Amino acid sequence: MIPAPPANIAALLARPVAVFGAGVSGQGVLELLAKIGGVGRVYDEQAMDTENHFTPEHASRHGLVVFSPGFIPNHPWLETARDADCLCLGELDFASLFWRGEFLAITGTNGKTTLTEFLTHALILAGRAAHQTGNVGYSLSRFVVEQTGRAEIAVCEVSSFQAETLRHLRPTATLWTNFAEDHLERHAGMEDYFAAKWRLVARTDPAALLVGSSVHEFASRAGHPLPDSARVGSVGQASDPRLAGTVFAGYPQRENFLLAAAWWSRARLPMDTLYAAAGSFQLGEHRMARVRERRGVTYWNDSKATNFHAVEAALAAFPVPVFWIGGGKAKGGDLGGFVRRIARWVRHAFLLGETAPTLAEYCRQGGVPVILCATLEEAVRAAAGRAGEGDHIVLSPGFASFDMFRGYDDRGRQFVSLVEKL
Repeated sequence: MIPAPPANIAALLARPVAVFGAGVSGQGVLELLAKIGGVGRVYDEQAMDTENHFTPEHASRHGLVVFSPGFIPNHPWLETARDADCLCLGELDFASLFWRGEFLAITGTNGKTTLTEFLTHALILAGRAAHQTGNVGYSLSRFVVEQTGRAEIAVCEVSSFQAETLRHLRPTATLWTNFAEDHLERHAGMEDYFAAKWRLVARTDPAALLVGSSVHEFASRAGHPLPDSARVGSVGQASDPRLAGTVFAGYPQRENFLLAAAWWSRARLPMDTLYAAAGSFQLGEHRMARVRERRGVTYWNDSKATNFHAVEAALAAFPVPVFWIGGGKAKGGDLGGFVRRIARWVRHAFLLGETAPTLAEYCRQGGVPVILCATLEEAVRAAAGRAGEGDHIVLSPGFASFDMFRGYDDRGRQFVSLVEKL
């Protein structure tokens, strides 16, 4: 049974709850409210009618606002709600008030989805009732409604957007994989991006915290002390024969396994089970997936690589420079530095989307041959026409997809379809 709300929240449920955002998070909140005896009223920026746009008059009708991660902390609607003395909680924070099981929080610039999926898979193999939730398309609100009484462990991917406004969530443990440039279109700089994720750390018992090498390095520079027990040497580690043939045999996935193993050992779970789970685990779609080989050329779908760090890790794994398909909607960061870092791994670049012209100029400056493409189909055909025996064509965009696609998954599916039609 879902627990009763805290007294302060229960008092606010006497009036309708304002729910900001009609997407996955917002729909989950509505379901949870219905279960605890509340009523939600959705306000959505995408709606055309003015009644769906939050005003001071609307604010006067509510005492509690629950908002989706897409709403920045100083969004005008949230400012309006606070001016009316409404309590404003992020969806993850609100839902956490109704979860009494273990809560394993996983964050990071890259790898957090894979680590979330892998630990869920491993825990189930170990006989634990675990289920993934959070920033994986399954909101914690809906998880609470559907998994209370069924799951004992919530393995939750937490984004910086979700972490930056936390007030109530108390993770049982937190794993932070790595830290690199990302989401600088939302955060004012690397320090602000780090501070957003640090709110999750601040709400975790130091003895239950594990961070990768790059997190520790940035924390040291930024003056955020970490206990020695939290540090996991996740970069540059020797190969592990027991991981041969698994997705964790090499980097970047090796880093995910090292974080998982550190927590697994601390939880006193059988290590043999974790290695068995590594052997049966398969990466999700659009994560460096081999699409096909055609005339000696291998095609790879890495559409989920939406930031610089992910692309760098992907391209560095190939034995020869690749034919790179990249570009998309800007997320901030140093584009010139990014191109300079990947130039040695790129034989020819095929660029599309909002960032293509700027990327192309940096490619030319770095001596990387480049073609600007109006569509993904044009990029695939141009790359296929130039690649030969032993070459690799890699879609690893490095940017968001929303300038041309519905999401990274849509971009990946279109790429696979185009390759299969060659």
